[in-house]
Amino acid sequence: MTENATAGKGFDDLIAANRAYAEAFDLSGFDGIAKAGVAIVTCMDSRIDPLRLVGLEPGDAKIFRNPGGRVGSDALEALVLATHLLGVDRILVVPHTRCAMASNSEAELRERVGASAGEDASWMSFHAIADQERALREDLARVRTHPLIAKGVETAGFIYDVDTGLLRRVD
Repeated sequence: MTENATAGKGFDDLIAANRAYAEAFDLSGFDGIAKAGVAIVTCMDSRIDPLRLVGLEPGDAKIFRNPGGRVGSDALEALVLATHLLGVDRILVVPHTRCAMASNSEAELRERVGASAGEDASWMSFHAIADQERALREDLARVRTHPLIAKGVETAGFIYDVDTGLLRRVD
């Protein structure tokens, strides 16, 4: 099993940080509408700060994160709600460089997870990405053709470079 650097640490450090955060909290009473009209679908990778990478702040955008930054049924559900009820009129789909989902095969991910868990993971689907640009184009098409995404919503795809911080557009 892989040893986690914070295993056994508990949550005291996080609760203390939350108390400090709450002292300067200024979103009280905010209605949840995306102030900048933006939704971002991106990977769960901790190297990605989805708001700051496009100059936004808390309250400006709706963020949906998952392994690989893919637009599956859960992301589509979030985007439909966001475009009709939460003020979103621009959608960015943003996978990133050096993503584990795009640099490992399905078999490799199953093997790695199984080894870490000490359990058979051959039954689990991780949705490895063989061609990241092709997958991004498929996801953009999925958003653009979905019958319940609000009309007139702009959608764009970018690959975020985790080593430079730059976005590269993919159409």
